[in-house]
Amino acid sequence: MTEANSKPEENLKSGSALERTYVSGQFVCTGEVGPPMESSFHHVEMYGNGMKGRVDSINLTDNQTAMTRLSSWAAAIKLVQMGLEPNWQMVCRDRNRLAMQSDMLGAYAHGVRNLLCLSGDHQAFGNHPGCKGVYDLDSIQLISMVKRLRDDGVFECGAECKHNPKFFIGCAANPFADPFEFRVTRLEKKIEAGADFVQTQCILDWDRWAQFMDLVVKRGLHKRVYISPGLMPVKSPKMARYMQHGVPGMIVSDEFCEFLEKAANGKIGALDLTVDYINRCRAMEGVSGVHIMAVAWEEVVPLVVTKAGLLPRPFAAFKDNPAPISDEIKALWKKATVDNYVPELA
Repeated sequence: MTEANSKPEENLKSGSALERTYVSGQFVCTGEVGPPMESSFHHVEMYGNGMKGRVDSINLTDNQTAMTRLSSWAAAIKLVQMGLEPNWQMVCRDRNRLAMQSDMLGAYAHGVRNLLCLSGDHQAFGNHPGCKGVYDLDSIQLISMVKRLRDDGVFECGAECKHNPKFFIGCAANPFADPFEFRVTRLEKKIEAGADFVQTQCILDWDRWAQFMDLVVKRGLHKRVYISPGLMPVKSPKMARYMQHGVPGMIVSDEFCEFLEKAANGKIGALDLTVDYINRCRAMEGVSGVHIMAVAWEEVVPLVVTKAGLLPRPFAAFKDNPAPISDEIKALWKKATVDNYVPELA
């Protein structure tokens, strides 16, 4: 338990299940769903039900990889309607401050209580490379604006908001970008702006992550914010090696790749490595939880959470029991040859 977990319950900022879990000192577990590139909630509902009662909150990405997708706020509202708790992502790339604050009011009125503030992948890498990025605010300014609206009840322009949204405010950190030492400084700036919790980019190099956390602890930042590292099951050794050598800026260790290469079943190896990283994180000073970001493989989150012994969740989905696994998800497990990874779920 970190010192940040010692805050009494009466000081809750939003009252969300995610905040309650952090504050209680329980080890947090969050999942993630990438909204589809179509006007349908099918995948949001399918993956959301699979995670129901198994995670404390579910991230809804905001036009991830700068691709046009079902809006994150719409997906977040759908989860609320399903009795789940969303962690709504908002990027600076697509909205000015007027639209941002308008969307905050609407999402909060529908029951959304967690907001993750991000810069967003640059539009040049997406499917509309010629579009104009907004970036009216950067992510640090966005955090500050959300905090001011929550704590002071005023919009960015200074006008009063009589029924102000009270979000639990999140930010991202990338321990794997250069210059390395600046990553901790940038995280501190986000904390000073008002971030309550942080989710990091996925750990694909454990030693680099450990170095980052060592600097975080030396600065005492773990006492001021809740930290959940991102963990991503990588489907195949070939994909891991491609990420290591073919993706600029991506740091993937040989240890990570070799673990998958030595596994008899690469997909089972990916799940085993994710579970191993969860256990390592639980033993690490300053870490308050984990964020499982199974990109384009969301169906395996229930397997990982169960195998890692993270159940039951203390406040997940308002203490609902885990939902039954659908036949559709089981079929995806079978197709990926991971259907017997957790026999009791098969």
